[in-house]
Order: sequence, then C-alpha cells, then structure tokens
Amino acid sequence: MNKVNWTIDQLEAFVCAVQQGSFSAAARHLGKAQSRVSTAINNLEVDLGFELFDRSARLPVLTAAGEEMYIEARAVLAQCERMSARAMTVSSGQEATFTIAIDEAVPITAFESLFTSISVTHPFLKLTVINGSQQDIAQWVATEKADLGVLFHQDTLPESLEFTSIGQFKHALIVSRDHPLAGIPVPKVTDLIQYRQLVIRDRMGVGKATPISSNYWHIDSYYLISSMVIRGIGWALVPEHVAQEEWYVDELVELSTEEIPEPLMVEMGVVKRRDKGVGRVMDWLYSEMAQIF
Repeated sequence: MNKVNWTIDQLEAFVCAVQQGSFSAAARHLGKAQSRVSTAINNLEVDLGFELFDRSARLPVLTAAGEEMYIEARAVLAQCERMSARAMTVSSGQEATFTIAIDEAVPITAFESLFTSISVTHPFLKLTVINGSQQDIAQWVATEKADLGVLFHQDTLPESLEFTSIGQFKHALIVSRDHPLAGIPVPKVTDLIQYRQLVIRDRMGVGKATPISSNYWHIDSYYLISSMVIRGIGWALVPEHVAQEEWYVDELVELSTEEIPEPLMVEMGVVKRRDKGVGRVMDWLYSEMAQIF
C-alpha cells in the first residue's frame, strides 16, 4: 500500500475551497495566489489517488469521494488546531490578561459572584468584561476580541468555535398590565399576531429571533424590550429570569405559552475558539460556571 503524503496546507486549501465555493474565493480568503491553492488541491488529489472535485461545471463541485474526504479533512484540521492550542498553553503558562464577553440577558447575579471570586483567586489578572446580544458574543470570540463568551445558543455558531452547555432557560410571554392581551391568560397565536411583537436581535444585525407576529420591532436588549413592554408598546418573549427582575416584575403580566408552537427553551453555554488553549484562568472559569449553573 502506497504511503499518502498529503500536507496540512493541502487540507486547508481543500476545506477552504469547499467552504468558499471556488478556488479563487479560497485564495482570497487564505491570502494566497490562486495558482498555489489550485496546485495544493491538485497535489492532494494525486496523493489520495482520486479526484475531489468535478471541474466540468463553471464552479468546482465535490465528487462523492470528495464529500467523504471533506468530513475527514475538517476533523484533521480541527485536531491540529487543538494540538497547537495545547502547545501554546503549555509554553505560555497562565494568562496575564483575559476578556470575557457575556450576553446581557444571562443571570447577572451569578456572574457578580463569579467576578468576586476571580478577583481573589487571580489578583494580578487584568480582566475585561464586555456585553452584547445574541451573535455579538460569538463574533467577538471568533474574531479574538474576547477570549471566552457566555451566550444563549439559538443560531448556528462559526465553525472556529467550540460550545459547552452550562444550562437551559425558558422563555416567558410578557405584556403590560394595561395591554389588551393581559385579559387573555392563555393567548393563541391568532391573538398574538393582532399586536406588535418586540423581538431580540444582536447589535450587528446578524442574529435575529424569528417573530411570530408580522407586526414587529427588532431590539438588541431583552431589558430594553421589557421596559418597552411595560409602556404598552408590544408583547415579547424573554428569558424567565429577565421577566422576573425585581425592579419591574410588578409592572408586567406573564401569560401562558402553552399555545405557542415555537421552541421556548433556550440553551446557555460557553464558547471559545477551537485553536485557543485552555490556560489556568479559562480552566478555572469553566469549572466555576459548571458549579454555578
């Protein structure tokens, strides 16, 4: 049996070409000449002994064998990223600075105690905390603006990230006490669509929750949504712990969601880049959050 002499660069060119849709797009994404990407993929095909792409169309299309190899290539590259990350962690030791991005709707009281603990256990750490909504968190971690993200997982995450679940929360249906829906304890969808819905979205406009009503506003904060609900501007679905915040819980009415077909459970978790090592601070944060939630 002949030895296969493929390289990581070849696999990277192959996977990028599939994800970007063409060799030229892959070259732009990788910052390389198109000829280098084409040559890398051609050499990979020679080393493997079969074609990965059908080149008869305007754009290359994966062959059946290519589809199988794409799955394997992605797995190999992911493992290489983990190995590099582990090596960097071993050589660098503990982090001197750390940035954590948190969805503004997570249970903040739990994180206040977490930050109190980290101030004691890591007294010399320079910590930065930033807040966002929905996909903001994932994008900040993916682009290395943050080392770790805590978010509600509702949308597809970038492939460069790893997600670890730490808990689930249910959405509550809220209206103001003076809203027409307040008199309908178990509203049907036909009742809800008659009124404006306030729907969460991230600040970049990438991630948006799917509205139930055709009459809706997009807002980037569950807390601002709740304040608008109090003023009778519309109804909304928000995490239960947000609806039960003490400073406005008495001004809201929580209605039954049993007639709503949408999935109302939302998963909260932690995201990190796959290619980033787990240093002492990150490892400590994972352990603490697992205990808290």
